[in-house]
Amino acid sequence: QVQLVESGGGLVQAGGSLRLSCAASGRTFSSYAMGWFRQAPGKEREFVAAIRWSIGTTYYADSVKGRFTISRDNAKNTVYLQMSSLKPEDTAVYYCAADPMYRGYMGSSKYEYAYWGPGTQVTVSS
Repeated sequence: QVQLVESGGGLVQAGGSLRLSCAASGRTFSSYAMGWFRQAPGKEREFVAAIRWSIGTTYYADSVKGRFTISRDNAKNTVYLQMSSLKPEDTAVYYCAADPMYRGYMGSSKYEYAYWGPGTQVTVSS
């Protein structure tokens, strides 16, 4: 059974940094892409970043490019999202997700991700 558990959320001032972690278990994820999404109150869940587990290829939403970095630790089966220069508009629940990549490429649509964690709250104060 696939399980994704996020941690590392919290309250931070604008301009600050946070690192989110996603511990993955239940299967081998080498053929998967792992993604981070976020959802603010009253808004749709949106793509933030993704990484192809096997070769480390990354992809970012324009809104976070240059400020956020996604990475993975194969030995710990953990994916990270390092967030810097945070803005109040980054406030949201952040979700980790796993995409089996049946299509052969890394997706940015929430519908392409089969497994989801429960989320962790990130609040950026101005």
